[in-house]
Amino acid sequence: MYTGEYMSRIRDIDIIEVGDISKGENSSPWSSTIIVLRLTTSDGVVGYGEAPTTLMTKPVMEEAREIARILKGKDPTDIERNSLEVYKHSFYMPESMETTSAFSAFEIASWDIMGKIYGMPVYKMLGGMLNESIQGYANGWYSDCVSADSFAKKAKEVSKAGFKAMKFDPFGNAYDVIDKKHIEHAADVVGAVKDATKGADVLIECHGRFNANAAISIARALEGLKPAFIEEPVHPDNIVGLKRLRDTTNIPIALGERVMNKNLFLPYLVDDLIDILQPDITNARGILEGKKIASMAESFGAEVAFHNAFGPIQTAATLNIDVTIPNFFMQESFEHFWPDWKKKVVKSGYKLEDGAYTISGKPGLGIEINERILEEYKVDGMEPFNPDEPPWVVKGTWKAAK
Repeated sequence: MYTGEYMSRIRDIDIIEVGDISKGENSSPWSSTIIVLRLTTSDGVVGYGEAPTTLMTKPVMEEAREIARILKGKDPTDIERNSLEVYKHSFYMPESMETTSAFSAFEIASWDIMGKIYGMPVYKMLGGMLNESIQGYANGWYSDCVSADSFAKKAKEVSKAGFKAMKFDPFGNAYDVIDKKHIEHAADVVGAVKDATKGADVLIECHGRFNANAAISIARALEGLKPAFIEEPVHPDNIVGLKRLRDTTNIPIALGERVMNKNLFLPYLVDDLIDILQPDITNARGILEGKKIASMAESFGAEVAFHNAFGPIQTAATLNIDVTIPNFFMQESFEHFWPDWKKKVVKSGYKLEDGAYTISGKPGLGIEINERILEEYKVDGMEPFNPDEPPWVVKGTWKAAK
């Protein structure tokens, strides 16, 4: 408990790759490993952070070691100062996801430490509780789904688990361009999921893989099915193409998992290209930047649905922001579809029941880490690679429409 001026410094930095490379993930190959950061202060306070991997595990690990050289010995509670210090030394930080991902783990762990020092949860330090229950939307549920019937069957199971919204990619192996058969198949899948779930919100995942003409054709075909949003409908660097799509559809547009700070989000808001922002606090500089992005979105009347596709430390950190923001939309949730090792990384700290999250309210991130799992599942290597299926798709869905 904080009793006076805090003079402790970052003493020990442990960067741990955790996963099961031999078996991978149940549904999301990009998340077969996670990077856990454990910071220990000179007076023994321990904080945890997490960095994403997504076919960049080794580069992120190396960047974390570089950031450790910058931040070791620094006061972990000086979060804004430490962020600027890393920015100063890391020449490519604004555009390097490896650097921002590594730094995000340090930033999240620093909030965990600060909360433990002051004896309060992170959300209290961000303005306090506003949203006591956080509605989740299911993702990762549709592994090996190809036909409309297979999507509908699994969607029913997701709905029975309490989720009132679910996200999925119905486009098979279409990439950049899309033909009539794939568009018709996607519409059949979306319609089948809506019918099977009797009113659940459907969220359409495009994985940022289409050119503008393809995205426009997709939106025209799906608009009558009233999806709650369409995510990353065009390649992430095709801003002009996104504007062309925006001018032709009324479907709300969501994006942001590859946008790495508030400054890079600003043009999307100024040009009215986006309805729902999806920053990922494990690659967009952490909790404070996530809160700033949400506040900026609020000024433009936009909502926030944080991207959350990796591990439980990320989830706990994200929930601590979710509960504080007035423009919260929904929270992405993979928990039900994780492998067992990942479910056990965090012993306690938040609950997911009937498709909604609640958090513990304990100091810091509010979680208890299972150190035995960190040790038992410690690995050294890159995520599995499958030349026949891109790593960003849900497993078993990269198939041609029939």
